[in-house]
Amino acid sequence: MPAVVEAEKCEGCGDCVDVCPTEAIVIEDGKAVINEEDCADCGACEPVCPTSAITLE
Repeated sequence: MPAVVEAEKCEGCGDCVDVCPTEAIVIEDGKAVINEEDCADCGACEPVCPTSAITLE
């Protein structure tokens, strides 16, 4: 399953964008958005999120 962003926790810092190897994450309206089709389920984004807004389901 792809990574999921809890928008209410996301501060839009972009750390997840920087580490995503498939460029599946973008910042839209100040929040991270993950394109599920491009997400490789690698988990690189989850540990770098300072607000724990990203989880792998």
